[in-house]
Amino acid sequence: MADWLAALERRAELRAKAGLTRRLRPRGADDTVVDLAGNDYLGLATHPEVTAAAEAALRAYGLGATGSRLVRGSTDVHHDLEDALADWLGAERALVFSSGYLANLGALRALVQPRTLLVSDAHNHASLIDGCRISGAETVVTPHADVAAVQAALAAAPGRPAVVVTESVFSVDGDLAPLARLHKVARRFGALLLVDDAHALGVTGPAGAGAVVAAGLAGAPDVVVTATLSKSLGGVGGVVAGPAPFVRHLVETGRTFIFDTALPPAVAAGVRAAVDLARSRDDLRAELVDRAALTVRRLRAAGLTVSTPTAGVVSVTAPGAEAATGWAEACRDRGVAVGCFRPPSTPDPRSRLRLTLNAGVPRGDFARALDVVVECAPEGARGLRDGVAA
Repeated sequence: MADWLAALERRAELRAKAGLTRRLRPRGADDTVVDLAGNDYLGLATHPEVTAAAEAALRAYGLGATGSRLVRGSTDVHHDLEDALADWLGAERALVFSSGYLANLGALRALVQPRTLLVSDAHNHASLIDGCRISGAETVVTPHADVAAVQAALAAAPGRPAVVVTESVFSVDGDLAPLARLHKVARRFGALLLVDDAHALGVTGPAGAGAVVAAGLAGAPDVVVTATLSKSLGGVGGVVAGPAPFVRHLVETGRTFIFDTALPPAVAAGVRAAVDLARSRDDLRAELVDRAALTVRRLRAAGLTVSTPTAGVVSVTAPGAEAATGWAEACRDRGVAVGCFRPPSTPDPRSRLRLTLNAGVPRGDFARALDVVVECAPEGARGLRDGVAA
């Protein structure tokens, strides 16, 4: 009976040898670590207006939604948030889920009909990959940001319904998908375009409306947008936005919506306040742009291999999985939290530190954190090209 546990222990040993062990690190409310690992790009998670809105809703509605949206979980706060998100994204309607992960699973499953072909970028987030798998549809994975490969995949399936699936700002390296060109190709073949705008919403586009709006695709009848509410909006949850008939289809058939307890009203209220703040704070977006440029200059000057950011994500190549883990631990020991991405969480064999920039971190602390990243760099981290020593 214990054989299965022994097998799990053996797998854990193999992961440890490969430098792939993962650990939970609880943090207290008084944590003083400089945060370059979380996704609170605009620093709104602790903004007084956001927490006050959440507190008022907590007193009014209680701790949880008490049921799924179709039972007792829909409140005025949820509907107000959905209206605000639809307006911001330029969509006919928006639907809020309890997580961005479930939003992607639900959207992809709802877009699939018999014979549908999904054309998915090789660097897509795990939630999109899992959504493609769970949908049961044939999926073609195309090389990263390769519009010609997407066109070839669609051309090879004439007459079939198809969906092109991509992130806007990719979650590992922070680069931007060629959305306008992808949409042009998709439309030529009668395909839909699904864009996960998680790392762009609040950070890019006019009034922070995201990369889809910036690309001029807002409200297009063949575009569906998903996003999380846990990054620039500082909360938790997900959203799917698009044509009204599609959102109605999700409400009536989407399993990850129908059978899941609704987002707590207090969280929805806090996110609703964050939407208004995010739309009005071009100064915070300008600060992020400035910090991204500073990060690239500082780290490249030290000989590190750094991605070219289009939003708030910057990746730094490590010599290997163990080196990446040790680098992140060393930074942590000196009071700086950074992300550590290793295979299979990366879309290629490279391990990376991922820095997610936060406009709410004091400028002096931010500059010091960059110095710590440089000073803690392991042997072999300088002069890397595509993960290989130059």
